[in-house]
Formats: sequence, structure tokens, C-alpha cells
Amino acid sequence: MGPSTEPDRAGGTRTEADGLHDTGFDVVVVGRADAARDVVLVELGPADGTVLPGWTAGSHIDVVLPDGDVRQYSLTGEPSPGPVGSWRIGVLREPEGRGGSAWLHDRLAVGDTLRVAGPRNHFEFEPRAGTAAVLIAGGIGITAIAAMASTARRAGVEYRVEYAGRSRASMAFVDDLAAEHGDRLTVHAGDQGARLDLDELFRGMAPFTTTYCCGPNRLLDAVETAARGRQLVTERFTPKEVGAPVRQESFEVELAMTGVTVTVPPDRSILDVAEDAGALVLSSCREGTCGTCETTVLEGTPDHRDSILTPDEQEHGDVMYVCVSRSACPRLVLDL
Repeated sequence: MGPSTEPDRAGGTRTEADGLHDTGFDVVVVGRADAARDVVLVELGPADGTVLPGWTAGSHIDVVLPDGDVRQYSLTGEPSPGPVGSWRIGVLREPEGRGGSAWLHDRLAVGDTLRVAGPRNHFEFEPRAGTAAVLIAGGIGITAIAAMASTARRAGVEYRVEYAGRSRASMAFVDDLAAEHGDRLTVHAGDQGARLDLDELFRGMAPFTTTYCCGPNRLLDAVETAARGRQLVTERFTPKEVGAPVRQESFEVELAMTGVTVTVPPDRSILDVAEDAGALVLSSCREGTCGTCETTVLEGTPDHRDSILTPDEQEHGDVMYVCVSRSACPRLVLDL
């Protein structure tokens, strides 16, 4: 079902570049520094000398690597809704990867140019008066969570940051976070015997609190279990496990804008079949984690198989991610 993908705990997935060479733009590396053991902080500026688009906490960009693969990386630092002079991403070296994170660590230098697309945000943080937020980060997931914490501080809402990692030396931005957030930050470094007790955390959580969590799947799975129906928003680096599709047989999809109806067999994705029929669908990860292929559902009931939408959003059924999600009914009508 489309190009093969390689899960990447460094903050993205390995995929073909698809249309990003046409829809993206160039940036130049204006700085890089070690943020922690095996984590490099890369600063990107506009290649044309102007400005970059503004961004909000939870946003990510697509980065096209020299071999055409694409990875998604969360923007980190102080978000700004207006144009900015540079972006920053944190990249974790992934020993089990196929070279993407290693190339960014070992070969990318100041002055180099990268093709990127975005920013996009499917992990939105919206602090509101009278509410509170608990921000949980695991490892490199701190890149997105750090931006949320800065936003919460500026908005004046109640918040706390729970940051877990294998060792303090491997945890990026710890000193900066401590200076910015003080006792609102709790560091759970495994080598120091500090364990994140999720049951205790949720047991003591005040009403009207939303939890945001970014990190490896084992952390997100544990948080989802401990949350027990509380308001929870997550971002996954790799797809969560889902069961068998609701429908095992083929189904029809009417592409409303393209003007054709296609049949999607069990062994192909809606995205692949729609592209074959001439529909223009932006895509990147092809595994339901980046949100690039978000599509409006005009009629029918989707079988949501992505790792982005919350249960409430899935129940609403007005959008779907056609790289992985399918149909729970014989026919869908999509705005493609």
C-alpha cells in the first residue's frame, strides 16, 4: 500500500518525497549544536534571505533528504504566529534507521540547503483561561512539548511539564527548561532512579486539565491507559497498532472534485487508487502520522486507522487520512 516506510524515533518516518519537491521550498542551515547525547539542534533560515512562515506549538515540517526520503520533525523553541527569521528542529540519532538521522548528524553542515514543506499542525495546543495543561514528553518528544510549555507560560495558564528519559545526559534542553519553567518542570531521568508514575500523576490531576503527550509508543500507550477517559491529545512518531479493517472487501470511493468513482481493493490504499485516477493528494508519511493527506469526507463512514485524530474527532467523521484509513461502509464520497 504505497512506498515502504521506516519508523523513526528521531521524530519522523522514512518515505518517498512524493510532491514535496514541487510544493516545498528551500531553507539553509544557519546553525547547529549538540543539544544532548545523540541529539543535534539544527537551525534553518530562508534560502532566499526573506522570512519563514510563522508556526504554533505542536507544528512540524517535512524535510526531504538527499535520497528523496522524507522525514517529519517537530519545530521547537518559541512559537510565533507571524513570519520568523529561522526555525529549529531537534534530531535524534537513530542507530536502527537507514541513514536519515545519521546523515543529518554527520553530513549536514552550516550553509547546506534543504528542501522542506510546512509547517503543519495536527498536535495543536490551545491554552484557554480557566483550564490547565499537563505536558508529558518522552525523549526527543520534548521538541514539541517545549514549544507548548513556552506557549502556556506566555498565556498565563496553569501547566506542568513531566519530562522522562533514559538518562539526563540524553535529555535535550533540560537546563534551559529548568531556567524557563522552574518548579513547573519535573525531570524523570532513568539513570537517576526517577520514574514517571502515571497512575499517581492522573490520580492527582485537577479537573479541566488536558494532557498533551509526545514520545515513543510505549510511553503513549501507557499514558492512554492511565488517562482512563480524561482529555488527552497525543502525537506519535510511529503508527499505533490497529486491528483488522472494518470491511475486508473492496469499497467504492467517489472523488467529488475529480469526477470519477474508483474501487479500492483490500490490498491498496485510497491514496494510491485516487492518485491513479488523477486526483491531486498531498502526502508524505503514508502511515497515518503526519497529517499531510487529510481529506474532507462528504458522505459515508470512514474506518479511521490513523494515529492523529482523537476518539471524538474520529466519531465526528468529517475528515480522514487516506493513506491508511479505509471505509466502514460500501461507498465513501471524498472531497478529492
